[in-house]
Amino acid sequence: MRSRPVLVYDGDCGFCSVSVACAERLLRPRCTATPWQFADLGALGVTRERAEHEALWVTPTGAVHGGSQAVAKLLLSARGGWPVLGALLTLPPARWAAHAVYRLVANNRSRLPGSTAACSPTTRRPADRTT
Repeated sequence: MRSRPVLVYDGDCGFCSVSVACAERLLRPRCTATPWQFADLGALGVTRERAEHEALWVTPTGAVHGGSQAVAKLLLSARGGWPVLGALLTLPPARWAAHAVYRLVANNRSRLPGSTAACSPTTRRPADRTT
């Protein structure tokens, strides 16, 4: 069993990669961040489809939290005052608002700074193409 939670994100997306790098530098969370493209998703108990859809927080016991709740868990694991914000994001109505904002950002990440072609919702992943 892992001793640290794992943050799984889209390593092909420049926006996601930059966001995780900033979070690691500023928040210093107690987790291991890994792109889903290099993660053993089966061992983590998540599907590729879910990993492509949203960031995931996988606890050492195997509980999986996605999207805005993955962000909340990341904040809860951070140092400083960030856990207070993380705790707030787990409670309604802040939880509902966080979910809406997360989906808005995730669905429009191709328009955000640092985005790459992989961020576009119409882009098919290389492994998805048939030859």
